[in-house]
Amino acid sequence: MSVADIRQSYEKFELLEASLAANPFEQFTLWFNDALKAGVPEPNAMTLATTPLDGRPSARIVLLKGFDQDGFVFFTNYSSRKGRELAGNPYASLLFFWPSLERQVRIEGRIEKTSAQESDEYYRSRPLGSRIGAWVSPQSQPITRVDLEARTIELTRTLGDDPSRPDHWGGYRLRPDYVEFWQGRPSRLHDRLVFKLEDKSWIKSRLAP
Repeated sequence: MSVADIRQSYEKFELLEASLAANPFEQFTLWFNDALKAGVPEPNAMTLATTPLDGRPSARIVLLKGFDQDGFVFFTNYSSRKGRELAGNPYASLLFFWPSLERQVRIEGRIEKTSAQESDEYYRSRPLGSRIGAWVSPQSQPITRVDLEARTIELTRTLGDDPSRPDHWGGYRLRPDYVEFWQGRPSRLHDRLVFKLEDKSWIKSRLAP
């Protein structure tokens, strides 16, 4: 089979205006809970796309660690490529894809760092190995495996059982102004319902598939 012949017919669900929640946070909660109930592997995995000032976009998978009316939260190394790009251009997009439910969610908006308290609280909730890993990895910088393992041994010894959060590591919150819910439908006539923030109100619309 050629790559061009790979296709999937989407026939499980529909998304109509009458069933859409009042705001994107309520709708995301409904769909996220559906993904949990359906046993979607890593339902909180999302593509984060950033764009530096030179205009060359980059994307990677990160994990959603919280969401509410204020936005969508993830944690990372502030000195990583994504951190440097967000420092120069604090706008980004997120993409969730739950193939077993034939659904995508696209989220766009401005990024800001979470408070030090919020970053500290999440950092303390992580397994010890992950807390030490935040110290070990100079994320996005060249390194050999030997050096990475040597740093792990040394910092595991020196940091002890209760390391504090490193200054270069913490959270980001994306505050959305655009959220699109995509439901696969037969014949590629997909449902695309959008929330767009205008004058502090969420405006709903449908986009052609």
